[in-house]
Amino acid sequence: MSSESETNAARLEAEEHYYAALDLVADGNQEAAIAAYRQAIEVDPTFCDAMHGLTRALQDAERFDEAIEVANRLVALDPDDILAHTSLSILYQHKGMIPEAEAEGNKARVLGWKKELQEKKQQQ
Repeated sequence: MSSESETNAARLEAEEHYYAALDLVADGNQEAAIAAYRQAIEVDPTFCDAMHGLTRALQDAERFDEAIEVANRLVALDPDDILAHTSLSILYQHKGMIPEAEAEGNKARVLGWKKELQEKKQQQ
């Protein structure tokens, strides 16, 4: 099996876990959803959508330290991920870490403005 087909197979398996997690969230089964998101990330450690889902599921379960850890992994993978910075801001607020929350919120705003400017330039 070639490296590319192995990568595709891994992504497909990760997506199966991811979609199962979405269904579990919809069914209100938070802990099973968290496990399914973790399985998706284990299969594909670069699967950002699964990390976003896991961050939110952990936040909803009030497991803020774990959620912060996942959100920081997202930022490490993609420093320009607006949602990751927004999630960190919210998580830090929940923990009462106001300076950190404000810093992450500011990063998200600046990234949003940059993205908006880039889109305006592309439209011209």
